[in-house]
Amino acid sequence: MKIFLHTMYYLPDFGSAPVLMDELAGYLAAAGHEVEVVTTLPRKRTAAFRGLAYSRRSEGNLVVKRLWTNATAQPLGRLLAWNIYTAGAMLNLRSLRKGDLLFLRTPPLQLGLPAFFAKALRGARVLVNVQDIHPDLAIESGILTHPAGIRLAQALEKWVYGLADKIAVISEGFARNLRAKGVPESKLEVLPNWVDTDFLRPLPKDNPVSRRLGLSDKFVVMYSGTVSISSNLALERVLDAAKLLADDKEILFAVVGEGLKKDAVVAKAVSLGLRNTAFLPFQPYQDLPALLASSDVLLVPLDKDKSRLSVPSKLYTFMAAGRPVLGLAAPESEVAAVLRETDCGPAVPPDDAAAVAAAVRALKRSPERRREQGANARAHVVRHFAKGKVLRAYEELLMSMVS
Repeated sequence: MKIFLHTMYYLPDFGSAPVLMDELAGYLAAAGHEVEVVTTLPRKRTAAFRGLAYSRRSEGNLVVKRLWTNATAQPLGRLLAWNIYTAGAMLNLRSLRKGDLLFLRTPPLQLGLPAFFAKALRGARVLVNVQDIHPDLAIESGILTHPAGIRLAQALEKWVYGLADKIAVISEGFARNLRAKGVPESKLEVLPNWVDTDFLRPLPKDNPVSRRLGLSDKFVVMYSGTVSISSNLALERVLDAAKLLADDKEILFAVVGEGLKKDAVVAKAVSLGLRNTAFLPFQPYQDLPALLASSDVLLVPLDKDKSRLSVPSKLYTFMAAGRPVLGLAAPESEVAAVLRETDCGPAVPPDDAAAVAAAVRALKRSPERRREQGANARAHVVRHFAKGKVLRAYEELLMSMVS
């Protein structure tokens, strides 16, 4: 079986998506399948990729093709990048053979175009992997506002789901969303994102990374990840909570990462005159376990209107670290439901800074409760989201599509 894995996010780019896609590709190749990754050149060009418009590298059963796209983070620039990447994916169809399988990680929904031709010309099978509900997320974020543009995007979404032979969604909430849009139950498979629980594991708070970053002697409330359109407003409320907690000199709010909305969040901290916040760049991936161990509480912030449309993979990553999770999410969201059902941390409304501050105070007062919630989080992830278990389920689904 040859699998064309289409993803705009792949190592060495930072973030959970590149790691997940690299692990999936490596697992399938090691299992004996031919795997061709069609991705983009890294946003931050290392010496190995500087000056290139295209790169092809192979090792065993795994081929990785990287295409140039523009790297701007602005919405129109991102749309342009999606279109350029889709055009490159179209050109890559020349290497497609009859009966091959396309794995499409969405967004972008524009990947429906190469999927259409792959099915029409080669009889390919198509698996759509839905990581964010688009265009709903763009509409709720205020990025997509023109009625004609909304109708076009919704028609594209419906068309892509119609093309798919199978659709893998990361949560039951996503499945409900697609069912409500008319997607047949027979197409849907709920396969969560996974966690390498051998790599991401509980470690002591006092470690070389916490000492290097000045976090070892503080009560650290940490967000680590991309500062994106799905989380920036909630993060701004976190800063309002930091203002309310400014009298407690032991508490430090740490935001680790980059993204489209980071400048806006930093500007908010400056406007509030905060001295109990730290903004740090992405840390090397090998330091992630020690980085998360540097925290006392880990934040999963989702803006109110978007918390029904996204289940960030960082939720399970944070749970694997054995720390309590403070979710900023609507009560009816899947993030809030997970936190309630597993008893691994509180969930508060993302627009209520006073509730965020109260939750942080309560967690700081209760070290035994924090240890209990962290242990609950770790146990739940090991039981349900361990890497080997979920990757085997993906392989079984893919093989069932071509049997």
